[in-house]
Amino acid sequence: MEQQPSIKLADLIFCLSDAMDFIDPSVVNHHKQVAYIASSLGAEMGLSEAKQKELLLAGALHDIGAFSLKARKDTLKFQFENALEHAEAGYSLLRLFEPLSGIVSTVRFHHVPWDKGKGGISKRQKVPLSAHIVNLADRVAVLINKKKEVLGQITAITRKINENSGSLFMPEVVDCFNALASREYFWLDTVSPSIQSILTQKLKGASFETDSDDMMGFSRLFSRIIDFKSPYTATHSSGVAASSEMLSRFIGFPEKDSRIMRIAGYLHDLGKLAVPVEILNKPAKLNSREYNVIRHHSFYTYRILETIPAFSTINKWAAFHHEQLNGLGYPFHLKEKALPQGSQIMAVADVFTAVTENRPYRPGMTMGNAMHILDKMADSRAINKDVVEVLRKNFDEIDSARAHAQASAMREYKYLSQNMRDFRA
Repeated sequence: MEQQPSIKLADLIFCLSDAMDFIDPSVVNHHKQVAYIASSLGAEMGLSEAKQKELLLAGALHDIGAFSLKARKDTLKFQFENALEHAEAGYSLLRLFEPLSGIVSTVRFHHVPWDKGKGGISKRQKVPLSAHIVNLADRVAVLINKKKEVLGQITAITRKINENSGSLFMPEVVDCFNALASREYFWLDTVSPSIQSILTQKLKGASFETDSDDMMGFSRLFSRIIDFKSPYTATHSSGVAASSEMLSRFIGFPEKDSRIMRIAGYLHDLGKLAVPVEILNKPAKLNSREYNVIRHHSFYTYRILETIPAFSTINKWAAFHHEQLNGLGYPFHLKEKALPQGSQIMAVADVFTAVTENRPYRPGMTMGNAMHILDKMADSRAINKDVVEVLRKNFDEIDSARAHAQASAMREYKYLSQNMRDFRA
């Protein structure tokens, strides 16, 4: 399998940002606008290039804890209730990935108001300057009306920000914003269709090696953000990642490709970030519109991952998990010859995990019941019969790996849930 030797950190961050923004047209590019404004403010304040990059990353990920459509739309209001709740959830998620440790406090405190200096401390911790910068950047972005020409909005936006200097916003940050606001390029860049290219240039030089533990860790972070949206899916991607990796090993994949299979498993449901949690959590049967929204997710996985050239193979293995050998799958209706072996393994791992994992509304199936379903699907040529046979012969070992991975993910989910309960108390 051919893979490029390195991958730009910017590509990974914007991949995740795009996935979160797919949830509704009203939030498209919000993260990127905040990233641009925050990093520009950092430059205006004379912060180092390293700090400017951290501001960009924090801006690009600041709302990752806003899981529901309502929560995301609330973030687009200038002021709203429970603003700190999604910031706390985002902080808890980002703590799982050490390379982004430099931005966790910024994300956690980005909605803390300045309050005449009282906002310098929150939860008995010092609120970093970067959090106050992202706070202002976030509010500037929500004040921009996407349907109107931006230069005509400068006076009103600037007035609103200055009215809240000292209360919502740190005065020093407001002063730097005023200097930026007088320059047309700042506003034109903020609303530019090419904003991702502008941000990528700002992040130039930041990269991960694709075969490093960082790459595995980042894909695992993705899976937590995907799965933790709903208790119904809280450990699913972890189970698919472990199952697909084990299946690939028993089939004879080299060590490197089996690790890549695990990464694809973590990412296979990336498009579910575009599915409102209200649908994922619906206890009743989905109506036709809601079911169609669910069916969007594998298409979005494909389109999001294709923005990263080094992920070409990972994308096919991940995004084609609902395709069938008989051509009756979705969204591309590919047939067996067009489906790589990794994609066919992923399809089996996805079904296997779905039927054997415990869900809040039912326990996982026994081996007999699970294999009955998989055999029926293999007989109809929905999934690969040979892969199913490998699963049957190694069921206990693969099931044990799945259960262990999901138990670990459940501990993290419960930790996050307890943190949020403590936060609300």
